[in-house]
Formats: sequence, C-alpha cells, structure tokens
Amino acid sequence: MTSTVPPGRVRRLLLQIFQFGLVGAAGLLVDLTVFNALRLTLLAPENIHTGPLIAKVVSTLLAIVTNWLGNRYWTFASDRRSNTLREGAEFFAVSLAGMGIGLGCLWVSHYGMGFTSVLADNISANVVGLGLGAVFRFSLYRYWVFSPSRGASVLASDAVPAGQKAVVAPGDPA
Repeated sequence: MTSTVPPGRVRRLLLQIFQFGLVGAAGLLVDLTVFNALRLTLLAPENIHTGPLIAKVVSTLLAIVTNWLGNRYWTFASDRRSNTLREGAEFFAVSLAGMGIGLGCLWVSHYGMGFTSVLADNISANVVGLGLGAVFRFSLYRYWVFSPSRGASVLASDAVPAGQKAVVAPGDPA
C-alpha cells in the first residue's frame, strides 16, 4: 500500500515544523531571559510569594508577541489572512491556552510538589510545560489560526498579476 500524501505536502509540513521550531527558539530565548531576570530579582519568591507565576506570565506575553511576528511573517506567511486583527486575536487565544499549560506545570511543581528551586521552576515551566504547549500551539496555529481553508489569505486577496487590473464585482468591497 502506498502513501496517499503527496511528497510536496510532507515537505511543506516539515518546513513549517522547522520554521516553527526556529521561531519558537527565538520566543524561548525571550521567555527564558525575562523569566529568569524577573524570578531572580524583582519577583523572587522571597519578595513576592507568587513571583514565579507573575514572572512567567510577563515573560510568556513577551514571547507571544515575538512568536506571532515570526509565525505570521515567516512560518505561515503564505497562509496568513487579510484580517490581521482576527488572526492576531486567535493567535493570542491559542498562545494564552499554551501559556496555561506551562503555568499549570509550574504551579504543580512549585506549589503542589514543593520543588521551589530556580532549576525546578525552569524544568517544569520551560521544559515540560513548553514542550506540551508547543505541540498544542503548532496544531492549532496550523489547522485553525493560519489554516489555508479558513477564508481568504493575504496572498490570495492581493494576488493580481503585474500589468493587470483586478476585476471587482458590483457590491464587492474594493
């Protein structure tokens, strides 16, 4: 029995996974840097009891912005939609759910199991939580937020060959 998936689709998926990984690495660098800077200074648990959780929220929000720009303009550039606000809201919603996965892992480890060291906080939030969240986010970004089957993409709506005028039907927005 032969595979029914065309090789081009497999290559495209693998390229998207690779690009998603590189964008994620940039977001991870932002996340780790900000999380640890805050966790070790202003938001140390010795200063603020919920400091590690607050530090993770701040660092993740900054990483979300980094990841949205990278994924919108590189990983899923050919599938991004013309409604930037809706796409951004959906991306942010998926990212917040992914952040919830990381926060849940951190909460269980830090407060539920009593592993309160900086290393334990990083492993629970930035290894376990990030790994689980990455699988969740990639799936939803690819099949919901940037899905080519969901409405007009930027490229499809703007694609008019050079030297030709676009024909707009009466009643269609120009």
